[in-house]
Amino acid sequence: MVSLKGWGGRTILEAERPFQVSRSRVIGNWHTVPLSAAFPVRLFLRYDSAMPLPEVIPVRYTEEEAGYVSFRPVVRQSFRPDQLLDMVLSVTGKDAARIRQILRSGTVVFHFYRNLWTGFDIDPTELSGLLARFPDPDPSREFRTSECTIVAIESGATPPRPTVEIQRQAISRSRLFRRRRFWDALLAEVSSSSVAYHGYSFAHRADLYRLELVPESRARLAAAAASLAPRAMRSELQAIGQAARILFLCPRASV
Repeated sequence: MVSLKGWGGRTILEAERPFQVSRSRVIGNWHTVPLSAAFPVRLFLRYDSAMPLPEVIPVRYTEEEAGYVSFRPVVRQSFRPDQLLDMVLSVTGKDAARIRQILRSGTVVFHFYRNLWTGFDIDPTELSGLLARFPDPDPSREFRTSECTIVAIESGATPPRPTVEIQRQAISRSRLFRRRRFWDALLAEVSSSSVAYHGYSFAHRADLYRLELVPESRARLAAAAASLAPRAMRSELQAIGQAARILFLCPRASV
């Protein structure tokens, strides 16, 4: 086994079979060894142990273009460990194994941008300490419609369609000559059905509350969207016709 030690004692190169000296020759008092003998097979990156986190982590990012080679400019910036972890959490939640995997891989897609950094391992204890600074889901939090800022329509179609997110402000305006708003129609469904706590979104820094839809409520909301929603919103609200549920996003004031 051949290993080369890198920064922080990390093993950066290793060979898969033992080092063997072949066809060596002597020049002066030194033995020379063919390169193929020193590195007989493929090389790969390996971490011997977790390392303390640096204070600053250089990160570069560019727009993600699925299926294509991107020629967009690469932007560089520096993150503190908690800032990088905040971005990763929006993808993984508090799944320590997935977080460590992404930190080692050195890449994550966030808000349509691919972020890249030099991959590193993190000690589980240190990771636990960092995660403790971030909020946890809290099912005891009461649902208050006044705190809701976004409504998300989740598809029930097969295959499922992307979730449609709509700002509450956009559906709180009434149409000309109408006093009722589409937001009022949503509140009517909330008052007649049970809204369940659905977890915490790190991406939105908000608690989620779920309203499951049945055929009758789906039909009522689809009709309300056609008659009450502003004209500019009707196309997006058509998703209600095949929606399985509606999520209400309520940001936490202390986050």
